[in-house]
Amino acid sequence: MDILPHRLIFIRHGETDWNAEGRLQGQHDIPLNGRGGDQAASAGRDARKYIAREQLTELRYVASPLSRTRQTMEIARGAMGLDPRDYALDDRLMELSFGRWEGLIWPQVQAMDPWAAKAREGDKWLFQPPGGESYAMLADRLRPWLATVACDTLVVSHGGVARVLMAMIGGVSVTDAPMMDIHQGRVLIFQDGARRWL
Repeated sequence: MDILPHRLIFIRHGETDWNAEGRLQGQHDIPLNGRGGDQAASAGRDARKYIAREQLTELRYVASPLSRTRQTMEIARGAMGLDPRDYALDDRLMELSFGRWEGLIWPQVQAMDPWAAKAREGDKWLFQPPGGESYAMLADRLRPWLATVACDTLVVSHGGVARVLMAMIGGVSVTDAPMMDIHQGRVLIFQDGARRWL
């Protein structure tokens, strides 16, 4: 685990219809639903309360390029009183790919690939879905991005990305990180080798 010298303020995108249905979303580009928009606004208000007013414009803002993260960032920035569209995109912040499992609910995965589904439960960090990525591979993708974080940064990304960051900079083991619940509509702070929810 590394200690990032800057504060990382993390927001997971708000809910989508696929989230509500329990579908593996991965890198499919699914937009927010109404509840997801409300969650994004709530996260923006919470971030504004947490970040000192004079620091709001000093932070770097960056999001995954998928529509659900861009929508969340724009709604959250609006709730913070900032220009909704003034932020950067980075492909390395995209969600873990579930390969051919994307769009399925877990019982469908178990029926289609029972051996692979069981193998994933045995080692979620290293398991690679058919045509997809493991958490370890996602960590390799995120490591060069983390090296670019040169100031306090607010990030809007995905649940898998948050779990990997927990292992990389949040004090969580690679065994436990894939099991962590990542809440929508809440703000997660990574600082000094630890993490906490607002």
